[in-house]
Amino acid sequence: MEKDCSVKSRRYSRQLSLLGVEGQNRLDSSRVAVVGLGGLGSIVSQYLVAAGVGHVKIIDGDVVEPSNLNRQVLYDEESIGLPKAYVAAWKLRSLNSCTRVEPVYAWVREDNVESIIGDVDLIVDCLDNWETRLILSRYARSRRIPLIHGAVESYYGQLYFYIPGESACLECIAPRASRKGGVSVIGPSVGVVASLEASLAILYLAGREVATNELVIIDSRSLSIDKIKIDNKSCRCS
Repeated sequence: MEKDCSVKSRRYSRQLSLLGVEGQNRLDSSRVAVVGLGGLGSIVSQYLVAAGVGHVKIIDGDVVEPSNLNRQVLYDEESIGLPKAYVAAWKLRSLNSCTRVEPVYAWVREDNVESIIGDVDLIVDCLDNWETRLILSRYARSRRIPLIHGAVESYYGQLYFYIPGESACLECIAPRASRKGGVSVIGPSVGVVASLEASLAILYLAGREVATNELVIIDSRSLSIDKIKIDNKSCRCS
């Protein structure tokens, strides 16, 4: 495919009628940090890059393992043992060379979160542990950066959009317990939540109205989606 990075490129023709030229321009000028390149991050990062987000920072300190391959669709058998961030960057760049893909091979910690994430327009939480999620939530609150949270276990998933000053943070709505070890999960359950995270991110970045103050619960076995209203006044940290 001949390289064409204009917002009216044939690449974006199927979404341009929905997002408009202005929305596509907003995507092109956006900077997003995707934290975690497992099942959720594999899918979220692909959709963001395919949609034409201008700068996608992908962050993970892990390497590919055989147990990842049932759901982490950016990787294959030849990727086993390699850093996820670098494998993902290579594949994402081949998907859309007009997007700047910046890999960060590191774990997010309290003492490095600012240097790793920096100044972005949106953070997408694709993690598998609450401790790091709460680090992201605190950083998002301190820098007034919106944060999309997603999580999956078994057949179930959840989704939440945190906008500092407008909605309750993860520290005030999420459990503080940290699970040790991997969880049981099937790939399609991850795909459902990741697709919704990516859709929410694209719409928000393109300037479309999105739902906030709702914790969305997805059951991929019964094909049900429930929404729990979250009172932003319940947040003690705003």
